[in-house]
Amino acid sequence: MGNHPIARYYSVMWCKASSRKHKRWEGDAVLVAKGRSVVLKDMEGRDIGRGSGYKASELESLCEGQTLMVGGKQIEVMGVICNEDYAKGRCFKDASVETPAETVVKAAVYRPLTKSFMRPAFKGGAIQDFHPEGAPCKPRHDPNAPGALVMPRPSTDHQWLHNKSGSSLVDVVMDPHLTNHLRPHQREGVVFLYECLMGMRLAGRCGAILADEMGLGKTLQCVCVLWTLLRQGPYGGRPLLKRALVVCPGSLVKNWAAEFNKWLGRERISVYTVDQDHRVEDFVSSPLCSVMVISYEMLLRSVDRLKEFDFGVLVCDEGHRLKNSNIKTSGALTALSCERRLILTGTPVQNDLQEFYSIIEFVNPGILGTSAAYRKIYEEPILRSRQPTCTEEERSIGEERAAELFRLTGVFTLRRTQEIINKYLSERIEWTVFCKPTELQLRLYGVLLATRPIKASLSSGGTHAHSPHLACINALKKLCNHPGLLYNTLQEKMSEMFEDGVMELFPQGYSTGAFSTADSGKLLVLTDLLSAIQQVNNKDRVVLVSNYTQTLDLLQNVSDHIGYKWCRLDGQTPVAQRQRIVDTFNSPHSSNFLLLLSSKAGGVGLNLIGASHLVLYDIDWNPANDIQAMARVWRDGQKKTVHIYRLLTTGSIEEKIYQRQVSKQGLSGTVVDLTKKGEHISFSAEEMRDLFTFDSNTSCLTHDLLDCQCSGDGITPGVVKEVSEKTGRACQLGRHANSAAALPQRVSMSELMQWRHFAGTIESYEDIYLNRACNHITYAFQSTTSKSQPTV
Repeated sequence: MGNHPIARYYSVMWCKASSRKHKRWEGDAVLVAKGRSVVLKDMEGRDIGRGSGYKASELESLCEGQTLMVGGKQIEVMGVICNEDYAKGRCFKDASVETPAETVVKAAVYRPLTKSFMRPAFKGGAIQDFHPEGAPCKPRHDPNAPGALVMPRPSTDHQWLHNKSGSSLVDVVMDPHLTNHLRPHQREGVVFLYECLMGMRLAGRCGAILADEMGLGKTLQCVCVLWTLLRQGPYGGRPLLKRALVVCPGSLVKNWAAEFNKWLGRERISVYTVDQDHRVEDFVSSPLCSVMVISYEMLLRSVDRLKEFDFGVLVCDEGHRLKNSNIKTSGALTALSCERRLILTGTPVQNDLQEFYSIIEFVNPGILGTSAAYRKIYEEPILRSRQPTCTEEERSIGEERAAELFRLTGVFTLRRTQEIINKYLSERIEWTVFCKPTELQLRLYGVLLATRPIKASLSSGGTHAHSPHLACINALKKLCNHPGLLYNTLQEKMSEMFEDGVMELFPQGYSTGAFSTADSGKLLVLTDLLSAIQQVNNKDRVVLVSNYTQTLDLLQNVSDHIGYKWCRLDGQTPVAQRQRIVDTFNSPHSSNFLLLLSSKAGGVGLNLIGASHLVLYDIDWNPANDIQAMARVWRDGQKKTVHIYRLLTTGSIEEKIYQRQVSKQGLSGTVVDLTKKGEHISFSAEEMRDLFTFDSNTSCLTHDLLDCQCSGDGITPGVVKEVSEKTGRACQLGRHANSAAALPQRVSMSELMQWRHFAGTIESYEDIYLNRACNHITYAFQSTTSKSQPTV
């Protein structure tokens, strides 16, 4: 016990040391006594005093009314704080928030209305009528109808605060026109949003975060709750809202208007979209429009004019953009002084604690105290508990603070994963295809690895700002896509980087404008795959996804050469044209076989269910981008079986990136975005060596590292074996004890062993399309998700 003294916690008042009889107390504080030492913390968790050398018996016997000197401050004990309240941070009043015990969303159940509250009669027996003449006092829709979705009734406390006039209670029933389209999880989501925006889940707070994964219908749930509140209210039936403002990325403005019209029809609601032809100031002259949709960019230009309107609710789509409270967008939105704020995001907001605070502070300002208090009470203890060198006490307190933080915010945050909707979706067959590199790719790869820039990267570990490792990585990724892309780079940037005989390896007369399909293993697989798809069913359509504009140019040239009709959507596509391109491609009468899609432009909100095949031509460091691209095709409304193909060059850097996606360990604990300039990205020496190695003899490096004993015949192995440290590749699929936070996971190791494994020598992949490309495939993993079973 002497080595591990027990900590005791006290609620105290403090002031500067003084001999005056009547002290002027300056504030409340928390005293932490441990052994013979004490620490004094203010209500924001900051240390404001320390002392040591006390008698242990003196500290152990502290009780109410006793005084103590701590570092030039005098304190008086007000009471004892229990261990649980300190561990959870509840003793710091600036951070404590009362939350209802019941935080789980329950389906609304209709209950007959009780007799409404009647105000006492005035002198003379007259009763004041507080209802406006003709105010509706009956539900707008029948609460007893089969399947009716009735919103929860306000509590007595809510009525006392918000029904000053004593209006009769009226059941709020969602429009059956919408209710009929809702799935069970969407009904729950609408009730959750209603309770949050009404201030029923947290007294005095009207913000909410709907963080459902992509494809679960966040937009529909939002449309439902907005339409309900624009038409109804619990007090006298009067609508809670007059106007609503939806802010979203520019590419989704038209999509939001289309969603309102899709679910409600133009005759029921009129949506005002701000663009070049429709200015903000003209909104006031459109009295029939109760909803305005505006892009974040246009909002910044129009914030002063927007302040003139009284919006009852502010909806921020893709709201994780607000993760930095200092950016102009957050400031502009906050300036609108709208109390009801709703954030929609498919990205988990809990990954970064500082970003998490910014989003929570925007939705429900002040709920976590000041930024300084949050940092001391939650962020620092939680981060400290995740360090490998933390003590058991630090680990315990960090875990308790994390649990308390998410308890506080979980009241107004709702996140469901795609598992709950899989049973409604069509079957999905996902392939990871390892493509055999061509002779030209093999020769170029070997020479690149021997160049001075890569050797310099290995010697420096990529740790200094001028290390060329990012350019080297990009060069290898371009080579994997097609040698012609590397040739272009060398032609444009004749720097010392690649002077070591790389150009001499290209055939004489090699031309950038006449790419040969035979020069790229992935392109050979792709062309065979597309040919098979069109021959099997010429009505099927394909989305081709790439991270690079140059690669899309290459795929466009190949499509033209073969004769495939295509359309294209990338970062250069004007925002005003994007929805039209999507609608045209999705139309059953579309003549386009292919949609060439930039992963950056296609990662947000696009619905591409007109296609039933999606090919990820190259891989992103961030698995979330790949997952978003897949969700464009496999989503609600898709009727056909969806085929997804991820193409990787065997043994190359692409396999290394894929291995990091499927492992629990992230690359240097960060999401690496090579397009960000001025942001320093560093790699360990071990990671650099691993990235810049190439195994030309393997049929699948990833399968080798799994140490899987299957015969590659498509039978699921289902057994996980730990990767041995002596393989020298622990950074791939192993786990470092001192790793930082991990990347978002695509699949875990155990899940990868549940996939079917096919060797390149097998006679059939049991896939009518992939069988056509078997000559250029060295290995393949397959996973199937169907209505009746999970991913296998």
